[in-house]
Amino acid sequence: MEDKQIHRNIEMGESGEDPTASSRKKDHIDLSFKSQVLKDMQDKRFYYEPMLAKHPATDTVSEITFLGKKMKAPLWVSSMTGGTELANKINTNLAIVCKEYGMGMGLGSCRKLLTDNTYLKDFQMRPIVGEEVPFYANLGIAQIESLIAEGKLGLIEELLKRLEVDGLVVHVNPMQEWLQPEGDRFAMSPIESITRLLDQVSYKIVVKEVGQGMGPESLKALMQLPISAIEFGAMGGTNFSKLELYRGDTMREEIFSNLALVGHTAEDMVGYVNAIHEELGDKVICKEYIISGGVKSFIDGYYLMSKLNARGIYGQASGFLKYAVESIDELRAYTEAQIQGLALAKAYLRVK
Repeated sequence: MEDKQIHRNIEMGESGEDPTASSRKKDHIDLSFKSQVLKDMQDKRFYYEPMLAKHPATDTVSEITFLGKKMKAPLWVSSMTGGTELANKINTNLAIVCKEYGMGMGLGSCRKLLTDNTYLKDFQMRPIVGEEVPFYANLGIAQIESLIAEGKLGLIEELLKRLEVDGLVVHVNPMQEWLQPEGDRFAMSPIESITRLLDQVSYKIVVKEVGQGMGPESLKALMQLPISAIEFGAMGGTNFSKLELYRGDTMREEIFSNLALVGHTAEDMVGYVNAIHEELGDKVICKEYIISGGVKSFIDGYYLMSKLNARGIYGQASGFLKYAVESIDELRAYTEAQIQGLALAKAYLRVK
Protein backbone atom coordinates (compact mmCIF):
# COMPACT_ATOMS: atom_id res chain seq x y z
CA MET A 1 0.00 0.00 0.00
CA GLU A 2 2.83 2.35 0.91
CA ASP A 3 4.58 1.69 -2.45
CA LYS A 4 1.37 2.55 -4.32
CA GLN A 5 1.05 5.83 -2.43
CA ILE A 6 4.67 6.76 -3.17
CA HIS A 7 4.12 6.02 -6.86
CA ARG A 8 0.93 8.07 -6.86
CA ASN A 9 2.60 11.01 -5.12
CA ILE A 10 5.36 10.99 -7.72
CA GLU A 11 2.92 10.82 -10.61
CA MET A 12 0.23 13.20 -9.29
CA GLY A 13 2.20 15.52 -7.03
CA GLU A 14 1.61 15.87 -3.28
CA SER A 15 -1.59 17.85 -3.93
CA GLY A 16 -3.17 14.87 -5.69
CA GLU A 17 -3.25 16.72 -9.02
CA ASP A 18 -1.27 15.91 -12.16
CA PRO A 19 0.42 19.22 -13.10
CA THR A 20 1.36 18.01 -16.60
CA ALA A 21 -1.96 16.43 -17.54
CA SER A 22 -3.33 19.30 -19.60
CA SER A 23 -0.21 19.88 -21.71
CA ARG A 24 0.40 16.15 -22.08
CA LYS A 25 -3.10 15.46 -23.34
CA LYS A 26 -2.82 18.36 -25.80
CA ASP A 27 0.46 16.87 -27.07
CA HIS A 28 -1.25 13.51 -27.51
CA ILE A 29 -3.96 15.10 -29.65
CA ASP A 30 -1.56 17.22 -31.70
CA LEU A 31 0.85 14.33 -32.35
CA SER A 32 -1.55 11.41 -32.71
CA PHE A 33 -1.62 11.38 -36.50
CA LYS A 34 2.12 11.98 -36.80
CA SER A 35 2.74 9.02 -34.47
CA GLN A 36 0.88 6.41 -36.47
CA VAL A 37 3.02 3.43 -37.52
CA LEU A 38 2.26 1.89 -40.89
CA LYS A 39 2.59 -1.86 -41.43
CA ASP A 40 5.64 -1.48 -43.67
CA MET A 41 7.40 0.43 -40.85
CA GLN A 42 7.06 -2.43 -38.37
CA ASP A 43 10.28 -3.91 -36.99
CA LYS A 44 9.60 -7.62 -37.44
CA ARG A 45 12.80 -8.86 -35.81
CA PHE A 46 11.29 -9.01 -32.33
CA TYR A 47 8.41 -10.17 -30.22
CA TYR A 48 7.34 -7.30 -27.93
CA GLU A 49 6.51 -8.74 -24.50
CA PRO A 50 5.10 -5.91 -22.34
CA MET A 51 3.79 -8.12 -19.52
CA LEU A 52 6.93 -9.72 -18.21
CA ALA A 53 9.20 -7.05 -16.71
CA LYS A 54 9.20 -3.86 -14.70
CA HIS A 55 10.95 -0.77 -16.02
CA PRO A 56 14.67 -1.52 -15.87
CA ALA A 57 17.43 0.50 -14.31
CA THR A 58 20.34 1.25 -16.63
CA ASP A 59 22.61 -0.90 -14.49
CA THR A 60 20.65 -3.96 -15.63
CA VAL A 61 22.87 -4.01 -18.73
CA SER A 62 25.11 -6.99 -18.04
CA GLU A 63 28.85 -6.64 -17.64
CA ILE A 64 30.88 -8.62 -20.13
CA THR A 65 34.46 -9.86 -20.11
CA PHE A 66 35.89 -8.99 -23.52
CA LEU A 67 39.49 -8.96 -24.71
CA GLY A 68 40.45 -10.00 -21.20
CA LYS A 69 38.88 -6.99 -19.48
CA LYS A 70 35.58 -6.19 -17.78
CA MET A 71 33.23 -3.90 -19.70
CA LYS A 72 30.16 -2.40 -18.02
CA ALA A 73 28.33 -2.16 -21.33
CA PRO A 74 28.80 -4.17 -24.57
CA LEU A 75 29.72 -1.14 -26.67
CA TRP A 76 32.90 -0.44 -28.61
CA VAL A 77 33.99 2.92 -29.99
CA SER A 78 35.30 1.83 -33.39
CA SER A 79 38.51 3.28 -34.80
CA MET A 80 37.78 6.40 -36.80
CA THR A 81 39.79 9.63 -36.77
CA GLY A 82 43.55 9.82 -37.31
CA GLY A 83 45.93 12.78 -37.20
CA THR A 84 43.51 15.66 -37.75
CA GLU A 85 43.45 18.95 -35.86
CA LEU A 86 40.30 17.76 -34.04
CA ALA A 87 41.79 14.42 -32.99
CA ASN A 88 42.72 15.56 -29.49
CA LYS A 89 39.24 16.87 -28.67
CA ILE A 90 37.51 13.85 -30.22
CA ASN A 91 39.76 11.26 -28.58
CA THR A 92 39.61 13.02 -25.20
CA ASN A 93 35.80 13.13 -25.22
CA LEU A 94 35.58 9.50 -26.33
CA ALA A 95 38.05 8.39 -23.66
CA ILE A 96 36.04 10.17 -20.96
CA VAL A 97 32.78 8.40 -21.84
CA CYS A 98 34.53 5.05 -22.27
CA LYS A 99 35.89 5.43 -18.74
CA GLU A 100 32.55 6.56 -17.30
CA TYR A 101 30.39 3.93 -19.02
CA GLY A 102 32.89 1.06 -19.15
CA MET A 103 33.15 0.75 -22.95
CA GLY A 104 36.02 -0.34 -25.18
CA MET A 105 37.86 2.07 -27.48
CA GLY A 106 39.85 1.77 -30.68
CA LEU A 107 41.99 4.73 -31.74
CA GLY A 108 42.04 6.02 -35.29
CA SER A 109 44.99 5.34 -37.57
CA CYS A 110 48.27 5.68 -35.69
CA ARG A 111 50.40 5.48 -38.84
CA LYS A 112 52.00 8.91 -38.36
CA LEU A 113 53.12 7.97 -34.86
CA LEU A 114 55.34 5.13 -36.03
CA THR A 115 58.20 7.52 -36.75
CA ASP A 116 56.96 10.94 -35.56
CA ASN A 117 55.74 11.96 -32.09
CA THR A 118 54.26 15.29 -33.20
CA TYR A 119 50.68 14.12 -32.69
CA LEU A 120 51.39 11.67 -29.87
CA LYS A 121 49.53 13.68 -27.21
CA ASP A 122 46.36 13.49 -29.35
CA PHE A 123 46.35 9.72 -28.91
CA GLN A 124 47.77 9.25 -25.40
CA MET A 125 44.39 8.63 -23.79
CA ARG A 126 45.30 5.91 -21.28
CA PRO A 127 45.42 8.33 -18.31
CA ILE A 128 41.86 9.38 -19.23
CA VAL A 129 40.31 6.07 -20.27
CA GLY A 130 41.87 4.22 -17.32
CA GLU A 131 43.14 0.67 -17.06
CA GLU A 132 39.84 -1.16 -16.66
CA VAL A 133 38.50 -1.12 -20.25
CA PRO A 134 40.05 -2.35 -23.53
CA PHE A 135 42.01 0.37 -25.35
CA TYR A 136 43.65 -0.35 -28.72
CA ALA A 137 45.87 1.35 -31.29
CA ASN A 138 45.19 1.03 -35.02
CA LEU A 139 47.32 0.49 -38.13
CA GLY A 140 46.48 -0.52 -41.69
CA ILE A 141 47.46 -3.82 -43.24
CA ALA A 142 49.60 -1.85 -45.73
CA GLN A 143 51.79 -0.60 -42.87
CA ILE A 144 52.07 -4.13 -41.47
CA GLU A 145 53.24 -5.46 -44.85
CA SER A 146 55.79 -2.67 -45.23
CA LEU A 147 57.21 -3.12 -41.73
CA ILE A 148 57.53 -6.88 -42.27
CA ALA A 149 59.39 -6.30 -45.54
CA GLU A 150 61.70 -3.73 -43.92
CA GLY A 151 62.32 -5.80 -40.80
CA LYS A 152 60.93 -2.99 -38.63
CA LEU A 153 58.07 -4.63 -36.74
CA GLY A 154 59.75 -3.40 -33.55
CA LEU A 155 58.38 0.06 -34.35
CA ILE A 156 54.87 -1.22 -33.62
CA GLU A 157 55.82 -2.52 -30.18
CA GLU A 158 57.49 0.80 -29.38
CA LEU A 159 54.32 2.61 -30.49
CA LEU A 160 52.08 0.42 -28.33
CA LYS A 161 54.29 1.12 -25.31
CA ARG A 162 54.20 4.89 -25.89
CA LEU A 163 50.40 4.79 -26.14
CA GLU A 164 50.03 2.33 -23.22
CA VAL A 165 47.42 0.37 -25.18
CA ASP A 166 46.31 -3.24 -24.74
CA GLY A 167 47.01 -4.23 -28.32
CA LEU A 168 46.62 -3.42 -32.00
CA VAL A 169 43.65 -3.21 -34.35
CA VAL A 170 44.76 -4.03 -37.91
CA HIS A 171 42.36 -2.64 -40.47
CA VAL A 172 42.18 -4.60 -43.71
CA ASN A 173 41.20 -2.50 -46.73
CA PRO A 174 42.41 -3.81 -50.11
CA MET A 175 39.47 -2.34 -52.03
CA GLN A 176 39.89 1.05 -50.39
CA GLU A 177 43.62 1.12 -51.11
CA TRP A 178 43.03 0.19 -54.76
CA LEU A 179 40.45 2.96 -55.22
CA GLN A 180 42.32 5.59 -53.20
CA PRO A 181 44.24 8.00 -55.47
CA GLU A 182 47.31 7.73 -53.20
CA GLY A 183 46.63 4.13 -52.19
CA ASP A 184 49.19 1.43 -51.43
CA ARG A 185 49.48 -1.81 -53.41
CA PHE A 186 49.78 -5.10 -51.53
CA ALA A 187 52.54 -7.55 -52.42
CA MET A 188 51.10 -10.14 -49.99
CA SER A 189 47.58 -11.18 -49.19
CA PRO A 190 46.32 -9.68 -45.92
CA ILE A 191 46.01 -13.14 -44.34
CA GLU A 192 49.70 -13.79 -45.10
CA SER A 193 50.72 -10.45 -43.57
CA ILE A 194 48.67 -11.13 -40.45
CA THR A 195 50.05 -14.66 -40.12
CA ARG A 196 53.62 -13.39 -40.41
CA LEU A 197 52.89 -10.66 -37.86
CA LEU A 198 51.50 -13.23 -35.41
CA ASP A 199 54.63 -15.34 -35.83
CA GLN A 200 56.80 -12.48 -34.59
CA VAL A 201 54.81 -10.64 -31.89
CA SER A 202 53.04 -11.44 -28.61
CA TYR A 203 50.61 -8.53 -28.15
CA LYS A 204 46.86 -8.85 -28.76
CA ILE A 205 45.64 -8.29 -32.32
CA VAL A 206 42.15 -7.43 -33.53
CA VAL A 207 41.42 -7.55 -37.28
CA LYS A 208 38.71 -5.40 -38.87
CA GLU A 209 37.42 -4.43 -42.31
CA VAL A 210 36.57 -0.83 -43.15
CA GLY A 211 33.02 -0.79 -44.47
CA GLN A 212 32.38 -3.74 -46.77
CA GLY A 213 32.72 -6.58 -44.30
CA MET A 214 34.15 -10.04 -45.01
CA GLY A 215 32.82 -13.14 -46.72
CA PRO A 216 32.80 -16.63 -45.17
CA GLU A 217 36.17 -17.77 -46.57
CA SER A 218 37.98 -14.71 -45.19
CA LEU A 219 36.28 -15.16 -41.81
CA LYS A 220 37.10 -18.86 -41.77
CA ALA A 221 40.78 -18.11 -42.38
CA LEU A 222 40.88 -15.47 -39.64
CA MET A 223 38.96 -17.52 -37.10
CA GLN A 224 41.65 -20.22 -37.24
CA LEU A 225 44.41 -17.75 -36.32
CA PRO A 226 45.37 -16.80 -32.74
CA ILE A 227 44.01 -13.29 -33.00
CA SER A 228 42.05 -11.84 -30.08
CA ALA A 229 38.94 -10.62 -31.91
CA ILE A 230 37.44 -9.83 -35.30
CA GLU A 231 35.64 -6.55 -35.93
CA PHE A 232 33.18 -6.81 -38.78
CA GLY A 233 33.32 -3.28 -40.30
CA ALA A 234 30.36 -4.52 -42.33
CA MET A 235 28.43 -2.91 -45.14
CA GLY A 236 25.83 -0.37 -44.11
CA GLY A 237 27.95 2.21 -42.30
CA THR A 238 30.74 4.40 -43.68
CA ASN A 239 32.07 2.73 -46.84
CA PHE A 240 35.67 3.85 -47.36
CA SER A 241 35.83 2.46 -50.88
CA LYS A 242 32.94 4.70 -51.84
CA LEU A 243 34.51 7.58 -49.94
CA GLU A 244 37.73 7.24 -51.95
CA LEU A 245 35.80 7.22 -55.24
CA TYR A 246 34.36 10.62 -54.33
CA ARG A 247 37.91 11.88 -53.87
CA GLY A 248 39.01 10.76 -57.35
CA ASP A 249 38.08 11.89 -60.86
CA THR A 250 34.63 11.46 -62.39
CA MET A 251 35.67 8.82 -64.94
CA ARG A 252 37.22 6.60 -62.26
CA GLU A 253 34.13 6.97 -60.09
CA GLU A 254 31.91 5.93 -62.99
CA ILE A 255 34.01 2.87 -63.88
CA PHE A 256 34.59 1.50 -60.36
CA SER A 257 31.44 2.63 -58.52
CA ASN A 258 29.90 -0.87 -58.48
CA LEU A 259 32.86 -2.23 -56.51
CA ALA A 260 31.80 -0.11 -53.55
CA LEU A 261 28.40 -1.84 -53.58
CA VAL A 262 29.85 -5.32 -53.07
CA GLY A 263 30.10 -6.59 -49.52
CA HIS A 264 28.40 -8.17 -46.53
CA THR A 265 26.08 -6.76 -43.88
CA ALA A 266 26.58 -7.31 -40.17
CA GLU A 267 23.64 -9.72 -40.17
CA ASP A 268 25.24 -11.66 -43.05
CA MET A 269 28.46 -11.91 -41.08
CA VAL A 270 26.73 -13.05 -37.88
CA GLY A 271 25.29 -15.89 -39.94
CA TYR A 272 28.69 -16.74 -41.43
CA VAL A 273 30.38 -16.76 -38.01
CA ASN A 274 27.69 -19.00 -36.51
CA ALA A 275 27.98 -21.46 -39.41
CA ILE A 276 31.79 -21.53 -39.20
CA HIS A 277 31.69 -22.22 -35.46
CA GLU A 278 29.33 -25.11 -36.13
CA GLU A 279 31.48 -26.42 -38.99
CA LEU A 280 34.92 -26.09 -37.43
CA GLY A 281 34.18 -26.60 -33.74
CA ASP A 282 37.42 -26.73 -31.73
CA LYS A 283 39.45 -25.57 -34.74
CA VAL A 284 38.11 -22.06 -34.15
CA ILE A 285 40.73 -20.12 -32.18
CA CYS A 286 39.37 -16.57 -32.38
CA LYS A 287 36.06 -16.54 -30.48
CA GLU A 288 35.31 -12.86 -29.78
CA TYR A 289 33.63 -10.43 -32.18
CA ILE A 290 32.87 -6.73 -32.49
CA ILE A 291 29.73 -6.37 -34.61
CA SER A 292 30.06 -3.09 -36.48
CA GLY A 293 29.03 -1.57 -39.78
CA GLY A 294 25.47 -0.36 -40.23
CA VAL A 295 24.69 -0.70 -36.53
CA LYS A 296 22.62 2.46 -36.26
CA SER A 297 21.43 2.15 -32.68
CA PHE A 298 21.09 -0.03 -29.60
CA ILE A 299 18.21 -1.97 -31.17
CA ASP A 300 20.43 -3.16 -34.04
CA GLY A 301 23.19 -3.97 -31.57
CA TYR A 302 20.84 -5.89 -29.28
CA TYR A 303 19.41 -7.88 -32.18
CA LEU A 304 22.78 -8.84 -33.67
CA MET A 305 24.38 -9.72 -30.34
CA SER A 306 21.38 -11.93 -29.58
CA LYS A 307 21.74 -13.73 -32.93
CA LEU A 308 25.48 -14.32 -32.54
CA ASN A 309 26.31 -17.72 -31.01
CA ALA A 310 29.58 -16.47 -29.58
CA ARG A 311 30.88 -13.71 -27.35
CA GLY A 312 30.21 -10.38 -29.00
CA ILE A 313 29.71 -6.67 -28.46
CA TYR A 314 28.66 -4.03 -30.94
CA GLY A 315 30.66 -1.10 -32.26
CA GLN A 316 29.87 2.28 -33.74
CA ALA A 317 32.06 4.93 -35.30
CA SER A 318 30.09 7.75 -36.95
CA GLY A 319 27.43 7.82 -34.21
CA PHE A 320 29.99 8.50 -31.50
CA LEU A 321 32.02 10.78 -33.76
CA LYS A 322 29.03 13.04 -34.46
CA TYR A 323 28.61 13.87 -30.78
CA ALA A 324 32.28 13.74 -29.78
CA VAL A 325 32.91 16.66 -32.15
CA GLU A 326 30.15 18.71 -30.51
CA SER A 327 30.60 18.46 -26.74
CA ILE A 328 31.22 16.01 -23.94
CA ASP A 329 27.68 16.62 -22.61
CA GLU A 330 26.08 15.66 -25.92
CA LEU A 331 28.32 12.61 -26.17
CA ARG A 332 27.34 11.58 -22.63
CA ALA A 333 23.65 11.97 -23.48
CA TYR A 334 24.06 9.85 -26.62
CA THR A 335 25.94 7.14 -24.75
CA GLU A 336 23.45 7.13 -21.87
CA ALA A 337 20.59 6.74 -24.37
CA GLN A 338 22.32 3.70 -25.92
CA ILE A 339 22.66 2.03 -22.53
CA GLN A 340 19.09 2.87 -21.51
CA GLY A 341 17.90 1.44 -24.82
CA LEU A 342 19.81 -1.81 -24.26
CA ALA A 343 18.21 -2.17 -20.83
CA LEU A 344 14.73 -1.61 -22.31
CA ALA A 345 15.37 -4.05 -25.14
CA LYS A 346 16.56 -6.71 -22.70
CA ALA A 347 13.41 -6.24 -20.61
CA TYR A 348 10.75 -6.19 -23.32
CA LEU A 349 12.05 -7.53 -26.63
CA ARG A 350 12.60 -11.15 -27.60
CA VAL A 351 14.42 -11.92 -30.84
CA LYS A 352 12.38 -14.04 -33.25
